[in-house]
Amino acid sequence: MKGGRSKAVVRKTDSKLSVKKGAAAGKKAAPKGKPAKDPNKPKRPASAFFVFMEDFRKQYKEKHPNNKSVAAVGKAGGDKWKSLSEAEKAPYVAKAEKRKAEYEKTLEDYNKKTAEGAGAEEEESDKSKSEVNDEDDDDEDGSGEDEDDDDE
Repeated sequence: MKGGRSKAVVRKTDSKLSVKKGAAAGKKAAPKGKPAKDPNKPKRPASAFFVFMEDFRKQYKEKHPNNKSVAAVGKAGGDKWKSLSEAEKAPYVAKAEKRKAEYEKTLEDYNKKTAEGAGAEEEESDKSKSEVNDEDDDDEDGSGEDEDDDDE
């Protein structure tokens, strides 16, 4: 008899747990505070390591044409990067800094454009609000053109 009771209790708790899991999953599916990504925003520049990897991938594929493993290329590139001296890394660091400077200029231009665009949108919304308020003022004068007061 005790075994039967415990199974019934387990079934009840399982059904309660499944409901809670569904509710929690629903909350995670729709984050409210996360803004949508802008496809026009410039992408961040590659670091010195990734600039190095661009060249290293070409060299590695020439030496190992049959190797299709991305992990193997990444591991070999990481090992090679660690073994390079500061002098050997210098050209890659310089390229990365140049790309970063270009990125900062384009990002600044992008931010100016979005700030100007946001200002224009705010002005339009202010105009539309004032037009709506003007219509409300017309209704208060008692003309009653839009309202159906004849039913009373």
